[in-house]
Amino acid sequence: MKAVLNIWLGMLVCLIASQVCAAQASEQPAKRIVALAPHIVENLYAIGAGERIVGTVEYADFPAEANYIPRIGGYHGIALEKLLALSPDLVIAWQGGNQQTELDKLEQLGVNVVYSETKALQQIPHSLRWLGQLTGLEENAEQVARQFEQGMAELHKEYRSATPLSVFYQLWPAPMMTVNGTTWIHQTLEVCGASNVFADATTSYPQISIENVLLKHPQVIVIPQEKSKQVQPTIDWHKWPEIPAAKHEQYIEVNADLLHRYTTRVLEGLTQLCDKLDASRTYYQQLKLAGK
Repeated sequence: MKAVLNIWLGMLVCLIASQVCAAQASEQPAKRIVALAPHIVENLYAIGAGERIVGTVEYADFPAEANYIPRIGGYHGIALEKLLALSPDLVIAWQGGNQQTELDKLEQLGVNVVYSETKALQQIPHSLRWLGQLTGLEENAEQVARQFEQGMAELHKEYRSATPLSVFYQLWPAPMMTVNGTTWIHQTLEVCGASNVFADATTSYPQISIENVLLKHPQVIVIPQEKSKQVQPTIDWHKWPEIPAAKHEQYIEVNADLLHRYTTRVLEGLTQLCDKLDASRTYYQQLKLAGK
């Protein structure tokens, strides 16, 4: 009986020891990271952890060094064999941007997978601090997060009392798509004091028609310059002068990489967007003063 008890005690000690070691290992800063979204790559570089990325996906192209990171897939899927061959100690996935079945398979194989769930502007500082904890670069992350928070506070203050301006955000030309009030892009428009004419749409990214835009009478049309392997058609809005934006040629082009990615660079994109919208705001104010 005593011998059996000793065996069980030995097994218990081994089990506890293995759990402690596993916990300690999980607390170690990540050294070999696979980042499964462009914004994750950007934010890792922003806090000084870019050199730890051993694999990533298509369109992860900023900063320039990111272009040399081995690719293991993209939005439509990842090559599990290639990923495993990189021997990562951490995979950072994008909640909703990667295929869950593949991520589940990685976890079943014992790969450490964590999820970036950034969906709002105010979550970016939290995401940066979280990445800092994962990489042991808390001080760097804190500094970058605070700079972002300060920049956002300044933009909110500048445009908090801005005259409302109705905007149609032409997310995609064919099929024509826009955004509703639940989206990240809608939040960027709000920061600039603009009113999204399709905020009340029932889906996040509704497909619409020219007739829908005609009914909304937007003062400005924002056209993001999106990277795409396929050349997208250009809509000749001059054909519909009933739309104030078309009548007064108030079209704004913005860099989609700056505005659409959940990164610190959104501040740069927001500043440009707000400046351009403010120029349109001034234009309409001058028309009003002139009685036109």
